[in-house]
Amino acid sequence: MTVRTRPKLPVMLSDTTDPYQPAEARYEITRRCLEALVKEDFPVLIVTKSDLVTRDLDLLSSGKTAVSVTVTSLDDRFSRLMEPGAPHPFRRLKALRKLAEAGIPTIARIDPIIPGLNDDPEDLEHLVMRLKDMGVKHVTASTLKPVRGFFRRLEKVSPQLSARLQEAYRQAKTVAGYGYLPSQLRLKTVNLVRGYVLREGMTFASCRENLQHLNTSICDGTAYIYKQTRLSSNF
Repeated sequence: MTVRTRPKLPVMLSDTTDPYQPAEARYEITRRCLEALVKEDFPVLIVTKSDLVTRDLDLLSSGKTAVSVTVTSLDDRFSRLMEPGAPHPFRRLKALRKLAEAGIPTIARIDPIIPGLNDDPEDLEHLVMRLKDMGVKHVTASTLKPVRGFFRRLEKVSPQLSARLQEAYRQAKTVAGYGYLPSQLRLKTVNLVRGYVLREGMTFASCRENLQHLNTSICDGTAYIYKQTRLSSNF
């Protein structure tokens, strides 16, 4: 089997660094990567917090793609505190709607869910309903898993919040360097979001929670790339 005829696995842009940081508007590095990937017919999953992704609708519409946008809360105060460099949540909602209207499978990540900050049931329900209104097909949810040094950095921004979260994570279990809330609390939080998501007719998955039995689709939403491929091959 030659290199060009081998099955092409999905390429994620990007797992740990946002591919649509402000500098991307000028340098277009992600766009050039997309051009190459689409040209070679690679399935692509975009993961971002930025509405700049809509700039590349032409490429995303012409390839086997899906786009995942993180929207952790619609609350202004939360967004300013925990996502100071990200576009306003409502801009991200509009981006999701624009992508969905262009026929691109859209995924939303409610990640991280932080105890006492963005875990209010009514707020989460409202968020899920808005995501549905924007045309989202799949929702992934995950609780905060702080790494070493997280609370020290947070203390510089908000000492009170840092102290409160340290208390919430006092009984956390460390796994591979990440702090996990007690399993029953994680189950309660994730199951709450799952109920809202399924009620609205979207698929659901948790991420790195060891709660796979709650999932109705693949965690990252790549299943929709292949659904899209199968549909297009029927015409």
